[in-house]
Amino acid sequence: MEENSAIATTLVIEDDPQTALHVTEALRSIGHSAHWAATGTDGYHQASGGKFDLIIVDRMLPGLDGLTIVRNLRRAHIEAPVLFLTTMDDLDARIEGLECGGDDYLAKPFATSELIARSNALIRRARKSVALQTMLRVGDLELDLLARTVKRQGTAIELQRQEFKLLEYLMQNSGRAVTRTMLLENVWGLDFDAGTTIVESHVSRLRGKVDREFTPEMIHTVRGVGYILRAH
Repeated sequence: MEENSAIATTLVIEDDPQTALHVTEALRSIGHSAHWAATGTDGYHQASGGKFDLIIVDRMLPGLDGLTIVRNLRRAHIEAPVLFLTTMDDLDARIEGLECGGDDYLAKPFATSELIARSNALIRRARKSVALQTMLRVGDLELDLLARTVKRQGTAIELQRQEFKLLEYLMQNSGRAVTRTMLLENVWGLDFDAGTTIVESHVSRLRGKVDREFTPEMIHTVRGVGYILRAH
């Protein structure tokens, strides 16, 4: 059993009993306390309590669908990592799930070993984020990882969840150029570049919020490489 998987509490929101049993038994075998909700409505009710280390949710559910559940959780500031299970494995479906607040994506049918590996990776990542510094500062820009707030020159800046994750990654790597591939992998969890403009569009929106009304500009394009965030 991996140390990072022990005593983790997981919620599985899945309407198919056989799939739910398979997932919960696999998680319990590595030390998780696994709970099951058979409908989207029940799953959202349980998840909104904020007591879970990981939420595994099917896309298609009776009551509330998976996307709606996750959107509502993020609006309620429930930040537990979310792993989507679905038969919809095309790129657009993956991006849609990640954009609404999901953290990873596993297409059905899936291998038990991959389910366990992805679950443990999400829990480790979340726990490391909490264990590391909770406040990032670059120049007059501040990002609070616990309160999920951003300020520049003392002025609050409202960011969407993926914009927050993008800014967090840029600030963690301040002064260093990061490539488009690095952003796709670390912010969106995509391990390949399929020609999507998701990075460019999010960087553009982030610049509009972080740089438009402030000086100096902090987010810069590095031609032929990617992007860099620096104080000056």
